[in-house]
Amino acid sequence: MNWRRVVGVVAALAGAGAAGWAGYNWYQGQQAKAPVAVASAPATALDEADVAGGVETVDVSGDPSNPQAGTTPMKDRVAVLGLLNKRNGQARDLTLKPGQAARVGNAIVRLRACEQTAPWEAEHYTGAFVQLDIAQTDGSWKRVHSGWLYKERPNLNVVRDPVYDVWVKSCTMSFPASGPDTVTAPTETKGKSSAPKSPDGGADDSAAAPSEPSIAPPSNAM
Repeated sequence: MNWRRVVGVVAALAGAGAAGWAGYNWYQGQQAKAPVAVASAPATALDEADVAGGVETVDVSGDPSNPQAGTTPMKDRVAVLGLLNKRNGQARDLTLKPGQAARVGNAIVRLRACEQTAPWEAEHYTGAFVQLDIAQTDGSWKRVHSGWLYKERPNLNVVRDPVYDVWVKSCTMSFPASGPDTVTAPTETKGKSSAPKSPDGGADDSAAAPSEPSIAPPSNAM
């Protein structure tokens, strides 16, 4: 075999390998820098009212008789969700409000609601109603998850998808200063003693009179 031909073939293979490696690194870099399109994910047939999850947002902030009055309205809450691509190991944080969605690659994550228990509750839960849609090879979308996810109890509801995983990281909202069963404790006035007072007129006047010193000279009075 001609040695020049061998050298040429080896050089061509080496160049192709280097170009392929450079292309792969460029693709990975583009994937890592790809922006997350928040609230701009396209609507799909899965977002019709009859299959949207049945989550209804009710604003009770203006109703003082409601025990949830003073709580942040659902539309103003902010949730942070984690999204993991199990194939390439890339994880992202998605910051969404109820009604918003984010598309990352072939996945669309929609937040319908988020909630956390009040500070005065015995157990603390941070939950979000999340829907995960995955693009199919025929151009359609498949909803692989629609339900509540809980930060403190991830085993209560699991996203069952071989590629993507979603979990709840936080739900930012405020609560009223007191709960429906809060009892206000009486406050004490500063500077006043809480000891019981003695009855009026019962004091012994003789005890208050000064006694004569034992070294006083005898009186000259007759």
